[in-house]
Amino acid sequence: MIIDLHSHSTRSDGKESVTEVFEQAALAGVNILALTDHDTTSGWDEAAAAANRLGMGFVPGIEVTTRAKVGREGREHFISVHMLAYLPDPNHSALAGVLGDSVATREIRAKAMVDLMAVDYDITWELVLEQLEPGATIGRPALADALEKLGVVANRSEAFDSILSKHGGYYIPTETTNVFEAITLIREAGGVPVIAHPLGGAPDNLDRGDLPQEHFEKLIAGGLAGFEVYHREVPEVARQWLLSLAAKHDLIVTGSSDYHGLTGKPNRLGENSTSREMLDRIIEMASGVEAQL
Repeated sequence: MIIDLHSHSTRSDGKESVTEVFEQAALAGVNILALTDHDTTSGWDEAAAAANRLGMGFVPGIEVTTRAKVGREGREHFISVHMLAYLPDPNHSALAGVLGDSVATREIRAKAMVDLMAVDYDITWELVLEQLEPGATIGRPALADALEKLGVVANRSEAFDSILSKHGGYYIPTETTNVFEAITLIREAGGVPVIAHPLGGAPDNLDRGDLPQEHFEKLIAGGLAGFEVYHREVPEVARQWLLSLAAKHDLIVTGSSDYHGLTGKPNRLGENSTSREMLDRIIEMASGVEAQL
């Protein structure tokens, strides 16, 4: 059985509609799929209908944008943390408020980045909006699509490696909810918080001494339920360290594709999978909404 617990549609930064994502999942042999668009639950109804028609299981989810303060080399830094929330109540007022604020903050940040890029490129806010489905959660991928439309880059990957790089002059960090507050709200909404691709992009030669154990221990003490360990961006050295930490605390361990569409990212549906045992643990822990299995 292939259980993929991380995918995106045009309701946020995916390149395919919710229905198309589930159709692609069926073609890839995925049996159960979670839709986890950024800071929105707007695709859940369409996902449920598509999964039912295709004879698939559906796990409602959200990828919540958060940030954390961590110590590094004697200094404190803010880092972006994406938190997967499985089966939360979408009508929980506090969580819904945070999601709404995050969507609004994302738009302010994107506009500011467009203003910076417009000094050197012919990009406009109107062009960025043309790349989005009405009401979709905006992020850097929409800016990348606009740059591709202009012919400045060939695809999203090139944009993220150059103009939109976090180390470039056009990048602006997202002002978002504190990760500990997000974990608490997800729990209060009956959801299950699992950190997405932890230590993603870390070097393969990362030394165990460099791993921020204190940070992860605090997240676990704050209610974190698990790690998305099996993800193409999580290097082997980090994966083994995370598996050890998960075993120590009896945490949930998941595997996912983080699919954004055939032309969105190289990630392919079902390339990493979650065991049924771990999905059952998520379902047992949740009290917000039910999975459609």
